[in-house]
Amino acid sequence: MGKQKFLHLENIEKRFPIPGKEDYIAVTGVDLEIKKNEIISIIGHSGCGKSTLLNMISGLDRQTEGNIFLKGKEIKGPGADRAVVFQNHSLLPWLTVYQNIEMAVKKVMPDLSKIERKERVDMFISMVNLDPAADKLPGEISGGMKQRVGIARALSIKPEVLLMDEPFGALDSLTRANLQEHLMRIQQKVENTVIIITHDVDEAVLLSDRVIMMTNGPEATIGEVLEVNLERPRNRVELQHDPEYIRCREAILSFLYEKFAKEDE
Repeated sequence: MGKQKFLHLENIEKRFPIPGKEDYIAVTGVDLEIKKNEIISIIGHSGCGKSTLLNMISGLDRQTEGNIFLKGKEIKGPGADRAVVFQNHSLLPWLTVYQNIEMAVKKVMPDLSKIERKERVDMFISMVNLDPAADKLPGEISGGMKQRVGIARALSIKPEVLLMDEPFGALDSLTRANLQEHLMRIQQKVENTVIIITHDVDEAVLLSDRVIMMTNGPEATIGEVLEVNLERPRNRVELQHDPEYIRCREAILSFLYEKFAKEDE
């Protein structure tokens, strides 16, 4: 795939002050290199700092110690080179599907002509198969369709890194599977780096080039990094009996449940 390293987390620590007590250390000692066009999943038990890491990469929050670099430039705040898709779609309810995406394009690409802007919005609406819903309001479409709008809106600003915080967690299993297929297909087209927070072992293996497994918090850190050596495009039905898929799945389950589940008891 011709990947090159371009996102670097260097000795990241995040502390949250608690009045009258010692600081709460959410994550510590996190070192990670992420390659261009790579799909990464971050998995771990609740409270292991997954979302904290994502917020620091997005620039929505600042680390207490360490540095994060994107293409050699330190991340000090939000930027158009990174886009976030949350579990909650975060669409503006008074705007149509088209207008929700158009608003992001207008903000990040103000120099586009009206025709160029329309072409760009239409392209990303088509990419997530939402042409018939372009003029509908969020309240008139399903949860899965709302998440597709969120993904299209995030990708429309041409981010180099797409950050997804349990984007399919609130959806039923069939809708979730459908959106996973959309994401894999779209990523092959746009070729950006994707970082996904997930609790779902099968989702992590299906989507990822590598799975980052976090130890339990507080003071969570990277416990293991799993390489997923599966060719793309991937077919979820065929993979169920693939030895590499089974190996990866068992490695994650072993890490999550044999090594750290006792800490939750």
